[in-house]
Amino acid sequence: MRMLQRLFGRPDRGTAPQLYAGVVARGRAPHWYTEGAVPDTVDGRFDMIAAVLCMVLLRLEEEPAGIPVSTAVAECFIDDMDGQLREIGIGDIIVGKHVGRMMGMLGGRLGAYRSGLAERDLGPALVRNVYRGAAPSPAALTHVEARLRAFRDALAALPTARVIAGELPE
Repeated sequence: MRMLQRLFGRPDRGTAPQLYAGVVARGRAPHWYTEGAVPDTVDGRFDMIAAVLCMVLLRLEEEPAGIPVSTAVAECFIDDMDGQLREIGIGDIIVGKHVGRMMGMLGGRLGAYRSGLAERDLGPALVRNVYRGAAPSPAALTHVEARLRAFRDALAALPTARVIAGELPE
């Protein structure tokens, strides 16, 4: 059966689908949209899921064992975005173009969040990537930055094997 799945079905991505489901659940947490004032729109939800996903991908890239899993999680993201676009009515002909643009956005965000974490200031990256250039109230921005940083710190404290297994902090 596994051979048939490899030939005709989706590849076996191990624990990546569970890990990605955890990313989506954390990115959909109500506090981002209430206390954090992230717009509760398709774009806002994409932005928060991408922010949480970036924290996970940055954690996975720290160790060689995490790199193949980060690739599989990114593939889950692509599949999800493809399905979401089709669900909202984007046609087959341009879905690939939209997904390609989303992957570019994710890559840009990875770089911005990596730099922001290194500089200990995620604020500018969040304003640009989560709030799309329209700065929220200082309290909302502080909430999102503090919660993302706490999530990142909790990820750093977990052994890579537990992250790979799909365990994510709240």
